[in-house]
Amino acid sequence: MALPPSSLTLSPSILHFPPSSDPPYKLLQNQPSLALLSKCTNMQNIKQVHSQIIKTGLHNTQFALSKLIEICAVSPFGDLSYALLVFETIREPNQVIWNNIIRGHSLSSSPVVAIKFYVRMILSGFVPNTYTFPFILKSCAKISAISEGKQIHAHVLKLGLESDPFVHTSLINMYAQNGELESARLVFNKSSLRDAVSYTALITGYASRGYLDDARQLFDEMPIREENFVPNESTVVTVLSACAHMGSLELGNWVCSLIEGHGLGSNLHVTNALIDMYSKCGDLVKARDLFESIEKRDVISWNVMIGGYTHTSDYKEALMLFRQMLQSNIEPNDVTFLSVLPACAYLGALDLGKWIHAYIDKNHQKLNNVSLWTSLIDMYAKCGNIKAAEQVFDGMGYKTLASWNAMISGLAMHGKADKALSLFSRMIGEGLQPDDITFVGVLSACNHAGLLDIGRQYFNAMIQDYKISPKLQHYGCMVDLLGRAGLFDEAEALLKTMEMKPDAAIWTSLLGACRVHGRLELGESVAKHLLELEPENPGAYVLLSNMYAGAGRWDDVATIRTRLNDKGMKKVPGCSSIEVGSVVHEFLVGDKVHPQSKHIYEMLDEIDALLEKSGFVPDTSEVLYDMDEEWKEGALSHHSEKLAIAYGLISTKPGTTIRIVKNLRVCGNCHSATKLISKIFNREIIARDRNRFHHFKDGNCSCNDYW
Repeated sequence: MALPPSSLTLSPSILHFPPSSDPPYKLLQNQPSLALLSKCTNMQNIKQVHSQIIKTGLHNTQFALSKLIEICAVSPFGDLSYALLVFETIREPNQVIWNNIIRGHSLSSSPVVAIKFYVRMILSGFVPNTYTFPFILKSCAKISAISEGKQIHAHVLKLGLESDPFVHTSLINMYAQNGELESARLVFNKSSLRDAVSYTALITGYASRGYLDDARQLFDEMPIREENFVPNESTVVTVLSACAHMGSLELGNWVCSLIEGHGLGSNLHVTNALIDMYSKCGDLVKARDLFESIEKRDVISWNVMIGGYTHTSDYKEALMLFRQMLQSNIEPNDVTFLSVLPACAYLGALDLGKWIHAYIDKNHQKLNNVSLWTSLIDMYAKCGNIKAAEQVFDGMGYKTLASWNAMISGLAMHGKADKALSLFSRMIGEGLQPDDITFVGVLSACNHAGLLDIGRQYFNAMIQDYKISPKLQHYGCMVDLLGRAGLFDEAEALLKTMEMKPDAAIWTSLLGACRVHGRLELGESVAKHLLELEPENPGAYVLLSNMYAGAGRWDDVATIRTRLNDKGMKKVPGCSSIEVGSVVHEFLVGDKVHPQSKHIYEMLDEIDALLEKSGFVPDTSEVLYDMDEEWKEGALSHHSEKLAIAYGLISTKPGTTIRIVKNLRVCGNCHSATKLISKIFNREIIARDRNRFHHFKDGNCSCNDYW
C-alpha cells in the first residue's frame, strides 16, 4: 500500500490543529465520570461510563473522547470496534485521538489498518509525532510491510524525529524483523542513541535470522561492563533479554551479581527477566527455583517459565505448568498460548489445542494476535487435523507470510502436494514474496509426493527468480528426492555445489536411499561422512548393519554389533504417544509399565490374530541381526505404534479416529499392518512419524506407500 505523495512533502508549517473548546485540563481531570474510566474492568463498565459522559455533555470535549477511545482501543478488556464507532462520530479528532486509534490497530489482528489510519491522519492535515511512529512502525514490522516502512522512515527524517529514542529503536526493530539487517545496522550506526534497548533490538534481529557471529560481536560491544554503569530496572531487563537471545549465561550471571547490590533483587520485572534468561540459557533448575521463590506471580512469571520449557523442548513440563497456571486462577494471554501451542503440536495434544482455540474464540477481542492464529494452524496440522488448520487459515482476515508458510508446510507434511503447491501459487498471486521457509514447505511437498521434476523446477526458481540462496533444509529436500528416485550421481553432483558442508540429516537421508536401492558401496562411503559428523550416532551403524544383513555379509554385521556394544551405544528406542481424554500416553517398544498394560496386550493378541486371519505375514527383513524369526515377529508386534493403536482401540468408542505420534520413521511392517488394522476395525488412524503424516483408512494410506 503506497502512502499518498502529498505525505512525503509534509512540513511542520502546514500543521493544522482544530480549535479546542475543551474546559481547563484540571477541571476535566476531576470529572467523576472520567475518573471512573480508569476503574473499568470490562466493556459493560465502559459503556455505562460512556452514557454518563454523554449525559454530562463531556462527549463534546476532545479530552473525554480521547480517554474513552484509548481505553477501548488499547486496554486488554477493550473493544476496538467500539472505539471506531466513537471515533467516527468526532468531526475533527485531535492528535491524541488519531494516535490512540493507530496504536489500537497496531496491537490488533489487522495491523495493516493502522497504516490506513496513518494515511487518513496525514490527509486530514495532521503531522505524525514521536508518539505516532513507534506504533505505525510496529505495524509495518508485524505485516512485513517493508516498502511502507521505508516511506515512513522518510517521514521520520523529514520531520527531524530520528533522534527520539523510541522512534530510533522502532526503526531498528522494523528493519530487523523484516530481514533488512543492513538497513537496521545503518540506522543503528548513524545514531548516537546506542542504549541497551537499541542494542537488543539489533541483536535479536541478527540472532533470529541465524547470524549468530554478528549478534555475538554486537553483544560484546554493549557498554554495560564500564565502571560507571549503574543498573536500573529497564536497563537490567533489556540486557537480560539480550543474554537470553544469545544464550550468554556468563554475562547473565554478571548482571545478576549487580542486581542485589542495587536493590533490584525483589523487583518482579527483574525476577521475571532472570527466569527468562536462565531458562533460555539452559539452566532450568535455577529458573524454576526463582519462579518458585516468587510469592505473587503475575502472568509474565508463568509465561517466561512455560516458555523456557518450550524453548528447551521440555514440552511435557510446559503443559504440566500450564495446567498448574489455570488451577492457580491466573488468566492466560496470547503470549502464554504462543508457548503452549507448540508443546501441543509436538506432543499431539489435540484436545488441549482445541480447548485453547475455543478460549481464543470466546475472548477474540482480547487475544487478537495474528501470530496466535498462525500457531493454531501449525498446531492443528501437526496434531493431524489438517481440515481444522485449513478452516483457521481460511477464516483469517489478514494473513502474514508466516501464516501462508504454516499452511503450506502443514499440507506438505500431510502429503497434500497439489493443495500445497496451489496455495503457493495463490500466495504469489496475492503479491506476497516467498522466503526461504516458504520454499522448505514447497520442496517438502514435492519430496513427500515424489514430484522430482516439479521439485527441480521450484528449487531452480528459488535461486534464479527469487534470489534466495539454498540452505541446508533445501538441499536436504532435493538430496532426499533424488536419492529415493535412485539418481545418486545427480545427488552427489548437487552436494558438490553446496556452499556449506552437508549436515547429518542430509547424509542420513542419502544413506537410507542407499539401503532402499541396495547401493552398499556408496552406502559405506556415505556412512563414513555421517560418522565423521556424529561418531556417537547409533542410527548410522544400524542402517549400515541392515545393509550388510541384506547382502548376507554377517561378519560385517557382527563387527558393527561389537562396535556398538564396545561404545555402549544403543539404537534410539521407538516412542509413540496418543492423547485420550486430554491426557497424553506414551509407549516405548515392548512397554509394559502402563496401568492398562494387561488389556493393551490382550488387544495386541486380538490384533495379531485378526491380521493373520486376513493373510498378513510380518516382514522381518528390517529387524536387526541374527534374531530368530519367531522373536522377530514378536518384536515387530510390540513396536511402540502398535501399543499406542491397541490402547486407542480399547480406550475410545468404535469409529473414533485414532491419532498417534512417533519419534522415528514408521517401519515397513507396521505400515502394512496399520493399513489392515484400519480396515479390520473400521477406524481412521492418523500417524505422524519423524518425516510426515500417514492417514490410514479402509486398508489404504495417504502416502501411497511412498515414504
